[in-house]
Amino acid sequence: MSLKAGIVGLPNVGKSTLFNAITNSHVLAENYPFATIDPSTGVVIVPDERLDFLTEKFQPKKKINATFDFYDIAGLVKGASKGEGLGNQFLAAIRECDAIVEVVRCFDNASITRYNDEPVNPRGDIDVINLELAMADFESVNNRIAKQEVKARVAKDKTAVYEMPILQALKEVLEQGISARLVKGLTKEQIEYARKNFFLLSLKPILYVANVADSDYMDLDNCKYYQEVKALAESEGAQCIPISCEIEYEISQLEGDEKKEFLNSLGAKESGLDRLVKASYKLLNLSTFFTVGADECRAWTFLNGMKAPECAGIIHTDFQKGFIKAEIYDYEDFKALGSEQAVKEAGKLRSEGKEYLMKDGDCVFFKFNVTK
Repeated sequence: MSLKAGIVGLPNVGKSTLFNAITNSHVLAENYPFATIDPSTGVVIVPDERLDFLTEKFQPKKKINATFDFYDIAGLVKGASKGEGLGNQFLAAIRECDAIVEVVRCFDNASITRYNDEPVNPRGDIDVINLELAMADFESVNNRIAKQEVKARVAKDKTAVYEMPILQALKEVLEQGISARLVKGLTKEQIEYARKNFFLLSLKPILYVANVADSDYMDLDNCKYYQEVKALAESEGAQCIPISCEIEYEISQLEGDEKKEFLNSLGAKESGLDRLVKASYKLLNLSTFFTVGADECRAWTFLNGMKAPECAGIIHTDFQKGFIKAEIYDYEDFKALGSEQAVKEAGKLRSEGKEYLMKDGDCVFFKFNVTK
């Protein structure tokens, strides 16, 4: 899967520190606007307790986690849709992403420069980004309406006729500075059509990361900035994940027992980064199937809605070309029963054909035949 999530936000909100922690890489993270100019891409390992359990049971020579790409994008400023700051690069970079992870500053610190020298204002910062994306989309929608309106009215072109009500509905919200993903009155089919054909920035799925102070991380109920972002996310049907980017970067430098000790001291079972990576994975509409055995236990990424032959093709194109069937059992059945033999004896091993829609947690053995 080549899907990727883009980390966005205003300058100096912690984007690059977060990216460094997520990818355990070292991009420039400095205390001044536009420290990140060229987008940096990092491959992220998706933590998966199911793969850990399978590896423990099968004791393979190799364990390979699922991965996807994170994209660190330059900070946006007000007026980006008109080319202010690094606006053109910012918008172009977001177009390359399939989902948006928006980092929002939720802490006071006089030593860290605010891009506009105003007090910390999470809701205001979110509004700045949403407005710039909406304005860029408004221009795109207007341009498409200009092309399709005559085709629909005069030529009765089927595509144009279908698109016009969608475009008009989108225009109504965008001209108010409201994100396209919050449009009302369109069917799921129409929204999906718009997503695939109009390439609108504010129609991309989003989750918010509230970058809180170290001192607030253990007392989020009393962190007013976090509560503001959480409430906004809930009103949009989006997810908000609280993170202290500095703490997470420290955790990313630790391994094994040291990492567990640190998390225990925070009263956490997993790091905020692990939760963020998992949430981003789901935001991209991705799921995981497993192949297991003595040689390798591996998690494979697939897009929800893919059929068994397509997933076989993720492993190797020959698997898809010569697909015969897929022998599948559910991870939860394996966990409950303890072994493949017990799964078989319980009648939980299934044989699925070409029309089978793969499910998250499927453990699969593909059977194929390619004649030369």
